Amino acid sequence: MPFVIKPNQTILFTGDSITDCGRREANAPLGNGYVRQIRDLIGAKYPSLEANIINTGISGNTVDDLFNRWTDDCIRHQPDWLSIKIGINDLHRWLRQTPGVLISADKFAELYDAILTRARKETKTKIILVEPFYMSQDFNSDSFRSTVLENLPSYLKVVSNMARKHKTKIVHTHKAYQGLLKHITADQICNEPVHPNSSGHTVIAYQWLKTMGW
Repeated sequence: MPFVIKPNQTILFTGDSITDCGRREANAPLGNGYVRQIRDLIGAKYPSLEANIINTGISGNTVDDLFNRWTDDCIRHQPDWLSIKIGINDLHRWLRQTPGVLISADKFAELYDAILTRARKETKTKIILVEPFYMSQDFNSDSFRSTVLENLPSYLKVVSNMARKHKTKIVHTHKAYQGLLKHITADQICNEPVHPNSSGHTVIAYQWLKTMGW
């Protein structure tokens, strides 16, 4: 498959802290994670494309936060491509019953469907969904990590269902990380199960670019 990004197209990345990655602070405007790596790798291989990369990720966000800022941080940019990485905060808060908006897998599906429907109706964008992921192999204890891994598949199923319904591309990051963890220790790519280090972000960038035919 040839690389699907065309010259001068706008690619908008949005989501939670993994997308944000300091883009509103010292590492503005793209952060120092997978978004910047994707920009750099596209530029290295296809410099003539002159892709316009935008990052509107915000640390701590859930799909409800995306829903509430969708007009300003997505629709108004009218991107050619829209990449969304969301879900782990939704799951964490649901499991911990954190005060505020609690987002079960069903609520996650409802809100995800709503923002994708708006993107389809109000822009001409093509969409890439990036799976939430959790870098642990603690499947059999009674720990919180084990509970997350037990419940994550219901949120992953939502992402797969949304990809089918809205005919989007999907980046299988959780599967990729779990495959890596069979060969390396988690601390080589992540100091804790949620936030990758630079090497961990390279995994996301690689999987994203592979999905796009890079």
